[in-house]
Amino acid sequence: MRRMQDISGSQSGLPSRNPAAAGAAEQPREQSRRNVATRYRKLDPMRRPSAVGVPAHWRWMIAVYTAVLLGNTLVAWSFPPLAAALPIALAIVLVGIGALVRRPTNDARSPSWKTVLLIALNVVLPPMLMGYALGQWVFADVLPWQWGAASLLSMNGVGMSMLRGRPRPLIAVAAGPWIAGAIAEGSTHSIAAVAALCVVVGLVARRQVLLQREEDRHLHARERIRYRAEGILREYEDMGQGWFWETDRRGNLSYLSPSVAGALDQPVEQLMGRAFRELFMPEEEDREGGRTIAFHLTARSAFSDIAVRAATPAEERWWSVSGRPVYDNFGNFCGFRGAGSDLTEKRRSEQQAARLAQFDSLTGLANRAQMAETLEKILSAPLEQHRACSVMLLDLDRFKNVNDTLGHPAGDALLQQVAQRLERAVGELGQVGRLGGDEFQVIVAGRSALEPLEHLAREIIHSLSEPYSIDGQRVVIGASVGIASAPSDAHIAGQLVRNADLALYAAKDGGRGRHHFYSSNLHAAAEERSRLEQDLRDAIVNGNLELYYQPVVHAHSEVISGFEALLRWNHPQRGALSPAKFIPIAEDTGLINIIGEWAIRKACDDLAQWPREVRCAINVSPLQFANPQLPSIITSALAQSGVEASRLELEITESVFLNDDSGTDRMFASLKQIGVRLALDDFGTGYSSLGYLKTAPFDKIKIDQSFVRGATQPGSRNGAIIASITSLAAALGMDTTAEGVETFDELDLVRRFGCSHIQGYIYSQPLSRTEALSRLAAGLRAYAHGPKSARAARQTLLRKVVIEHSGHYYHATLRNLSITGAQIEGLWNVPAGEIFNIALSETQVVTATARWSCGDKMGVEFATPLRRDESSAISVISADHRNDPPPLLKSA
Repeated sequence: MRRMQDISGSQSGLPSRNPAAAGAAEQPREQSRRNVATRYRKLDPMRRPSAVGVPAHWRWMIAVYTAVLLGNTLVAWSFPPLAAALPIALAIVLVGIGALVRRPTNDARSPSWKTVLLIALNVVLPPMLMGYALGQWVFADVLPWQWGAASLLSMNGVGMSMLRGRPRPLIAVAAGPWIAGAIAEGSTHSIAAVAALCVVVGLVARRQVLLQREEDRHLHARERIRYRAEGILREYEDMGQGWFWETDRRGNLSYLSPSVAGALDQPVEQLMGRAFRELFMPEEEDREGGRTIAFHLTARSAFSDIAVRAATPAEERWWSVSGRPVYDNFGNFCGFRGAGSDLTEKRRSEQQAARLAQFDSLTGLANRAQMAETLEKILSAPLEQHRACSVMLLDLDRFKNVNDTLGHPAGDALLQQVAQRLERAVGELGQVGRLGGDEFQVIVAGRSALEPLEHLAREIIHSLSEPYSIDGQRVVIGASVGIASAPSDAHIAGQLVRNADLALYAAKDGGRGRHHFYSSNLHAAAEERSRLEQDLRDAIVNGNLELYYQPVVHAHSEVISGFEALLRWNHPQRGALSPAKFIPIAEDTGLINIIGEWAIRKACDDLAQWPREVRCAINVSPLQFANPQLPSIITSALAQSGVEASRLELEITESVFLNDDSGTDRMFASLKQIGVRLALDDFGTGYSSLGYLKTAPFDKIKIDQSFVRGATQPGSRNGAIIASITSLAAALGMDTTAEGVETFDELDLVRRFGCSHIQGYIYSQPLSRTEALSRLAAGLRAYAHGPKSARAARQTLLRKVVIEHSGHYYHATLRNLSITGAQIEGLWNVPAGEIFNIALSETQVVTATARWSCGDKMGVEFATPLRRDESSAISVISADHRNDPPPLLKSA
């Protein structure tokens, strides 16, 4: 840990909130970098590899030489002779001059000549001068030889201690004084002995140099490893990978990385001496992490990767802490030493992953997994009374249209707003979740009556059907809801959701924008729908779909101006199927685009065989209209058939304006650029806004047959509506076509109110391709034929009734019935105008007038129209389905 104190306490992923603390942490960090950079130069001379030059403390040899001079003067009690004094003075001067001269730094393997000269004059020569001086002093019989030898040994010892790590100068200092002393003595034996000494010293010096080089090499390698380790640790902290800590034997901090102090908003100095556990939140001490660290610190055992919450004041941070006990060479416990790292981002990622596993990332609602888990918990509750709940499945109507026209980012924004509205609508009544795409689910815990569930479903539909604003665009969608309850509808989660899904399909089949409760017969309906979908796919592949054409007649000239192409499917087993039966399936499964393209191309091919003045109108689904490829498809069909674009008329419903966006305007512009005519179909029955008529380039408005039906009845407002529509169309320069005209009185009415074109059974039923060609071959003149006036819808039945006339009772049979009259069998040749009392049920007797009679059949008109119940059935039929005559009249 002493090495840790030299290492930079760099950042460890813990940002400091206190600038002062951050500055305090930065100062030791910079100082540590400088320490590491100069560590090699500050090594002990004895251990420094390849030391060269004069050591800085060599100047202390002046004091040594001066002490030798003064000491020996006192011993000899006289000054040295001149031959000794001059060398001593020169030695002191040389050492002094060397202390003042700037020392060059060199590599030991190639020292410069300045370095060699400085060493010779400052290190090697002074000891030799001192040896020579002491020799002259002793040989002059002034200084005892014992004191001279002691002085020489003392000087050599001090000098050699200062030159440790410098083998060459050290050998020179060790041998130089003796050589000089021998020269001062001057005898042959002394010189020979010194020569032998020089040989030995040379060999020893060479050996010492070799050993020193080997030691330097190992020392260099150790220093490189050490420096690399310190650099790795420094980089470890610099990259924010972790931090270090150390405690004494009492568990108090003795070292801590400055980055941790910065994260705690406290200076390092204030943290020293405090308990290691104070780095963590106090409340965390009672949790698993705090208890584990406390246990290991007490037991003096190692621990690893323990997660604890840091005592950071500004934000929540988590650390992973590891440590081990430290003992000295004698086995005494010294404290703990370890490292830590930041776990905050990892924990946040884990929390985010856990949230994504339970919540929808787009809307923030519970996801499919959490909703399934919640439902499973409710249905598996220990007590049976706690297993009751209701499941609502929601599907957004026309959401795909938003994605196709505005793009997926707009669709995502819409889903977020839907989620907010859904949460507000449900509130505390249940849990809301998103299953994926535009599917949502609501779980209402507890047993609920039908009325509260119905009220909640209506509130959800109403809330989600309000207009939205997406990037400045007005968007309108709808919602359908299917409801299933446990335990009445299912006991298993999967089956309960399946039943709610069946109810949702029933709601969508019923016209969308409504709710539907599960019932057992929905399984059969779902299976039928699945079979019908597969049969429809087969019909597309096998070419079993057909186009029929119904004439559109000019109201005043009664000349056929065109036909409307109507899709027909003659099912191999079920016979002719109404488009209302299979078109919704085609729209839900995406088959409508395939069918629509086929219909456009087929209609253009047939149109090419008709007279040039005859047009053909074809219906375009809202899903087709949202397809950017629609203009290309129409252009290709026209080019392939050779038909002029103005002869093709596209009938578009008001639902295309539910998303008031630029994509709708671009599609209208593209279609008009092609040259086709555009007709607004089913006007007034859907999206009730006249704003789009200002810009939408329609050529015709088609009045829905629901306005034509009953328009001739007294008190009906339908005629006024038809008159308003025709006036509006005339003001905008558009044609009008009245659909569903079947009687002469309806024909007269729509003509009177200004309709320019008429379509209905009054002129012709839809014709096959061959029949249409034959009809055109016979001429374009159309002739009206049909009933004079409309009559109420009738129900066929076989029912026994009793008729009273002038006190006489007759048994008869009711063959069919409407709210205004009936057909009766059993009375022969009844004059028109006769009035009867007819007992329709036990409690209901009506007065009727004979209008016609043929054999035993007659038609009667009721004086007071009958009423229909909520299911649109005539109330007398729904109240009594028995064939027996009313009991009150059996006696007759």
